[in-house]
Amino acid sequence: MNQKKILTVIKIISIPTLYALALRYVFGESTWSGVFNMMSKTFLFLLPSIVGALTVYFSSAEKVEKISYRIFAPWAPIFAFFVITLFFAIEGWPCLVMILPIFLLAASFGGLIGGYFKLKKKDNNIYISALTILPLLLSPLENFIGADSSPYKAYTFIDINAPAEKIWDNVTRVREIKEDDDKGWLTRLLNFPRPVKAELNFEGTGAYREAIFTNGLVFHETVTEYIDNKKMSFTIKALPHEIPLTTMDEHLVVGGKYFDVLNGTYQLEQLNEKTCRLHLWSNFKLTTTFNFYASWWAEKIMKDIQNNILQIEKKRAEGK
Repeated sequence: MNQKKILTVIKIISIPTLYALALRYVFGESTWSGVFNMMSKTFLFLLPSIVGALTVYFSSAEKVEKISYRIFAPWAPIFAFFVITLFFAIEGWPCLVMILPIFLLAASFGGLIGGYFKLKKKDNNIYISALTILPLLLSPLENFIGADSSPYKAYTFIDINAPAEKIWDNVTRVREIKEDDDKGWLTRLLNFPRPVKAELNFEGTGAYREAIFTNGLVFHETVTEYIDNKKMSFTIKALPHEIPLTTMDEHLVVGGKYFDVLNGTYQLEQLNEKTCRLHLWSNFKLTTTFNFYASWWAEKIMKDIQNNILQIEKKRAEGK
């Protein structure tokens, strides 16, 4: 590859990457949070689409004629953007993992749209100039409309071959969980705090329960309904000021601006003489302008946490 081609490749990747970094700064600056917000459709969908269009815009018409180029070439600046933000701790690993699928799809979409205009040769300079400032115009409007606040439920269950009394003892109070017993693969991948133990001061309505996780995350729970060996419902409160800044990404903090867990319920069902089914569900709330996507991740995370705890309770109740 000669020097001219190398410079062209650098240009194709670096300009869209620098554009993405500039918008990340603008949308991430707390001073402008009332106008520009990272937790928005504008940032999540429009930014990578423009990155894709820019990549194609700076490419040769010969390359752009290939559909595969328009689809996959925009991925290069997206990955460059991710590497830079991760390396300089601008963005956390969990957030990057969650937005990667959308960024790649949107970048490819932008590449296809950009390719159409480039090959048609219809005022490309005007088109690309208007496109690059579009997020700055749409974001204030999106913030003015506001975010949706919607409730969601995560339901899980497990069958346990043990007496109800023994199962219930492991439900109300969960003794310390060793790291080797933790099977929460998704929360581990996203570097979420893992469960350590749960403490209950007494069995009955009004009781106080603490579900303690690593890195300072504590769920403060108040029992609202209690039927011994059958059902326990409780409110859940996480206090953001108790959670160290290094524990979770600011956009994923439990009890924060965007995500909160509201309540939960354990219910024990006798299936036969030897087997019980332990149900566990929780209700949580999301407040974003893209709940349709955020809720998919939130439900997967909550189910991973719940399934992990249920497996631990099953193993202990069955004496394994």
